[in-house]
Amino acid sequence: MTTTTTPRVPAGTARAGGPAPSATGPRARRAAKRRRLTACGVLMAPFFALLVTVFLIPVGTAVRLSFFSDDQPGLGFGPERTVFVGLRSYAAVLTDPTFLGGLATVALYCLIYIPLMVVGALALALLLDSGVVRLRAFAQMGLFLPHAVPGIIAALIWLYLYTPGISPVIELFARADVTIDFLGIHTVIPSIVNIALWSNLGYNMVVFYAALQAVPREVIEASVVDGAGPVRTALQVKTPLVRASIVMVAIFTLIWALQLFTEPMLLSQSSPMINSRFSPSMYIYDAAFTRNNYGLAAAASVVLLVCTIALSYGVTRFTSRADAAEEAR
Repeated sequence: MTTTTTPRVPAGTARAGGPAPSATGPRARRAAKRRRLTACGVLMAPFFALLVTVFLIPVGTAVRLSFFSDDQPGLGFGPERTVFVGLRSYAAVLTDPTFLGGLATVALYCLIYIPLMVVGALALALLLDSGVVRLRAFAQMGLFLPHAVPGIIAALIWLYLYTPGISPVIELFARADVTIDFLGIHTVIPSIVNIALWSNLGYNMVVFYAALQAVPREVIEASVVDGAGPVRTALQVKTPLVRASIVMVAIFTLIWALQLFTEPMLLSQSSPMINSRFSPSMYIYDAAFTRNNYGLAAAASVVLLVCTIALSYGVTRFTSRADAAEEAR
């Protein structure tokens, strides 16, 4: 008896005699690309949901409100109605001296606060990373703890320390025949800067310290072998290697500084130097909840948002050009 056996065809080989389909062919690459896009979409969906919910929808609402206003026809005895006013609210904001004064106040605040914050946090992080400070974990926790205090509570604590008659600090200075007014015309902004530094210095120090821990130890050892001392190693070796973290901290500090609100709002209870429109955020609050002019408040919010985006973009572009120029050397 003669038996005929059919040879087994290996997997992936065409039975009709044609070439086997390649696992890296155009169809397979398209399928792999679709799978990657699907995975990216699933992973990014929560981010985009939050972006739309907490940013795009509020911004769109503010932009829409800024083009409308509540007016009363005739001599003001008729029913109030919402009418389209175009750019009238923006013109009112940009020509209001109190809003422009608030921008100038915040600009001065940023000029004092941001350099002190970045340099101070970086100096503390370099000090902890150098190993000079003993009990490093306890020192790091002690510096970080003020950030755990809510901003309102921190402002209330410092309001107690700044207020004459109840402040032990002012009383201590008075015993030394030193008269100081922490909420005077020349000291109110430095006093607000002090509160912000006390609250946020430790947090940014932790950010810099984490970045310094990622610096290769071989680079530091090589600088020591070359004869660099601790200060030169910190300034010329470690600091350039954490430049990205410095830029990030500077941008985030700028964004938060432009939204100055909590500290001056609470300190205004004890100082005539702080009025209800001391900063742009206070101007927005006053327009919306004191004057009930939501169109004006929305326009001021949009202007503040544009200023924040423009300044953040300017810092990013400046640092990018600086990095490109340094790489080209």
